[in-house]
Amino acid sequence: MNIKDVIAIEEVKCDLDNGEDFYESQAFGIGSYFRDSIISDIESLRLYAGIHIKRLGYYRMLADKFPYAIYYDIQDSIAIVVAVLDMRKKPSSVRKKLKHRKR
Repeated sequence: MNIKDVIAIEEVKCDLDNGEDFYESQAFGIGSYFRDSIISDIESLRLYAGIHIKRLGYYRMLADKFPYAIYYDIQDSIAIVVAVLDMRKKPSSVRKKLKHRKR
């Protein structure tokens, strides 16, 4: 698929902030490593958007180094990231968050 751009909705920043805060509380420096790793995964959507399985109405890419999933949609050759969620949470909380996110 020919992806021209990758963008993220505003709520994704909160998802990244929450993950970074959690990992930083575990050990100094892990929070920034988390953010850099997830952003790298998101940037890889320029090449790989559209190859992932759809779950709950969105494509779902599993993060490379952390137990997180990146949910996105494709519109007009643009990958739109709608959520970066911790996969250790209850599936019902993942469904609830995705239901309230705008594409």
